[in-house]
Amino acid sequence: MDKSIAEEIYALMVLGRKFEYAAKEHYMTGEISGFLHLDIGQEALSVAAMKAFDHGDVFTTYREHIMAMSRGIEPKAVMAELFGKSTGVSEGQGGSMHLFDPSHFFYGGDAIVGGHIPNAVGCAYARKFKESEHGVLVLFGDGASNSGAFFESLNIASTWKLPLLFLCENNQYAIGTKITRVAPFLEQRKKAEPYMRTMEVDGNDALAVYECIKEAQEYISKGHGPVFVEAMTYRYEGHSVSDAATYRSAEELEIWKHKDPIAQLKSVLQDRFELSSSDLDEIDKKAQETVDEAVTFAQESPEAGVETLYDHLFKEVNHVVS
Repeated sequence: MDKSIAEEIYALMVLGRKFEYAAKEHYMTGEISGFLHLDIGQEALSVAAMKAFDHGDVFTTYREHIMAMSRGIEPKAVMAELFGKSTGVSEGQGGSMHLFDPSHFFYGGDAIVGGHIPNAVGCAYARKFKESEHGVLVLFGDGASNSGAFFESLNIASTWKLPLLFLCENNQYAIGTKITRVAPFLEQRKKAEPYMRTMEVDGNDALAVYECIKEAQEYISKGHGPVFVEAMTYRYEGHSVSDAATYRSAEELEIWKHKDPIAQLKSVLQDRFELSSSDLDEIDKKAQETVDEAVTFAQESPEAGVETLYDHLFKEVNHVVS
């Protein structure tokens, strides 16, 4: 890990947290509507995984704002999508849960828990069939690991040795249900052990996540078949902004805030890479400016028109008449 990568990851994590707080603020004013799932507390995993998996296809959950920006999608386009504007990454038709951009190989925001995992399997099969050197990453929560589609996907990916990286974001809660209430163990990678190689990483340690995903990406790209990575992390907010998260204790939340991923990486940048306070302040300032610009852009953009309501429902086919 060199200084430039560590600094880039930190800058995106700071940007991500400020972005999420801004999204929450404008949801409360009514400018953002529908569902809104915030990623505050999980920035290390969301950013480092995207930066490490630097080629190939990515399928994610609906808690994907930070992942989308880390993949290269403009913050303005992401914020505009939350506002339902035509300048949004999905032209205002997807909202928070559906940030989709094939130009960045980002197929994020599936609203069905675990529903995107079989899609990633299909994409990995296509990659292998076409003898592509790149693989596929699919990120999902611990709750999705109880779905039937999850186990079917493990089976198919393993049987066909597909280039697929299963990344489980284990924040211990599926909406309001603690994973140990619906599974016999906390570590969901145990479900994958009969099928494939498994790895565990501290999801709040950005540099550890980066190195782990890099190793896993190299593994699948060499034709060894799929690999399962479990990242232990924690979200500070409720499942969505409408969730008060009263099912968690204040003590539990405080324990995890002492493991804050941004504070951890900040210390590394200061101690190992010798970034000064002014360097870090400049990163913070730039992130805030980017978020403010994104909000202004979203507010000033035109609404998605009613005439676009039925766009993109079916594939357009050009028939050639000979």
